[in-house]
Amino acid sequence: MKKNSKTQPDMAPATISEFEGVRYLHLGTPWVQGAMRVRKPHALELEYVQRMMVWMLFRNPAYVSKAHAVQLGLGSASITRFCHRNLRMKTTAVELNPTVITACRMWFNLPADDKKLTVLNQDAAVYVADAAHIGTADVLNVDLYDHDAASPVLDDQSFYDACYRLLADEGVMTVNLFGRDASFERSAARIAQAFDGDPVLSLRPTKEGNTVVVGLKGMAMPDRDTLAARAETIETLTALPARKWLRMMRALPSPEDPT
Repeated sequence: MKKNSKTQPDMAPATISEFEGVRYLHLGTPWVQGAMRVRKPHALELEYVQRMMVWMLFRNPAYVSKAHAVQLGLGSASITRFCHRNLRMKTTAVELNPTVITACRMWFNLPADDKKLTVLNQDAAVYVADAAHIGTADVLNVDLYDHDAASPVLDDQSFYDACYRLLADEGVMTVNLFGRDASFERSAARIAQAFDGDPVLSLRPTKEGNTVVVGLKGMAMPDRDTLAARAETIETLTALPARKWLRMMRALPSPEDPT
């Protein structure tokens, strides 16, 4: 996602491929923007997408269905479907490329909007900067890449500061950091600067090179017993490997200068 589609007519169109029962979303290049196993459309197919759900360790399971989840970047709508259908959350997805939304509705089981689902064809930078959205997201998932997947499209300090403001108190943000041109240390430092002393952690990179960073707004790090109990509950209810996430989390140091 870069600019409004009115000023970027050459925005890459969504394209589809399938291999061994998995349907993939692309933006006119071989880079994978999302995936769905055709016979299990409501499962999370990609490992890094599963790890984006690490926020569940930091939310009381009893209140997840009452929370509002926001996704910046629709991809193949995996997280959007999972939050809306599996977790019964109020869910908002923000996607700039209209062909991605169309492809998700046609080929990736994304349902029509309803009382608990809203899919917006909008620039994520505009959405997070809107004062009307301050404090409205209990969960924020950020996964913003263009057709080249070289680095996050929105990755400056002002963007992460706006993401922090978007979160409600005790909200949790997860960010996918990946790309040939990306600097993990620089991006992670900007996220930590936005969270201004609140806990910020990262998971080990996947074999493909995706690193998920998670920030906790206005909450202390839960104790190990609480995290272990939640991990067991998550695995029982969703089959996601939450206990594995616990073993791969590490705290990020406070930044000195993220610029």
